[in-house]
Amino acid sequence: QDGEILYASVSSRCLRRANGVVEYFVTVVQDITERKQAEERIQHLAQYDALTGLPNRALLADRLRQAVLRASRDHSLVGVLLLDIDRFKRINDTLGHPVGDQLLREVAARLQQCVRECDTISRQGGDEFAILLPDLGVGDEVSRIAQRMLDAVAQPYRQAEQELLISGSVGISMYPRDGQATDVLLRNAEIAIEIARDGQADE
Repeated sequence: QDGEILYASVSSRCLRRANGVVEYFVTVVQDITERKQAEERIQHLAQYDALTGLPNRALLADRLRQAVLRASRDHSLVGVLLLDIDRFKRINDTLGHPVGDQLLREVAARLQQCVRECDTISRQGGDEFAILLPDLGVGDEVSRIAQRMLDAVAQPYRQAEQELLISGSVGISMYPRDGQATDVLLRNAEIAIEIARDGQADE
């Protein structure tokens, strides 16, 4: 009556006379809206991160497989980026987990402003984010996108009545140059981020 969509389970049974002639139908309509909503919540939690609302590790892996298959067919490129927040544990330890959680939500929102609609940003767990860039052409500059993300992450945050300044580290792998299997692409991006951290330590 108020325009809200309801889910219903409808079953109908035909009752006949002894001679087979249909006498009437009995129809039962049951409101199953709450059950359907609960199923949708469970499905959402299985594919999305509860803190940030971003796709989780499982959904990213599925989208990465699809992107690689499409790139193999279309002879295009796929970029995989891993981005970590530097010294995030120190923030959690000194300012508390509520501040750390809010910081992760803000980082997620900023990263979403740096990508195309077809790209996927995923929270892999902790302070690690994965970014899938499908359908890239030869002229697309993945390093430029990565730098834009690092610059966005490095902008000041207002948390707990104070200003926080953070930085990030990023690792990049490309299909097919750095691997053709999805797990290899992710592993090589992880290796690249370790190299980036080592480079920062040397500086």
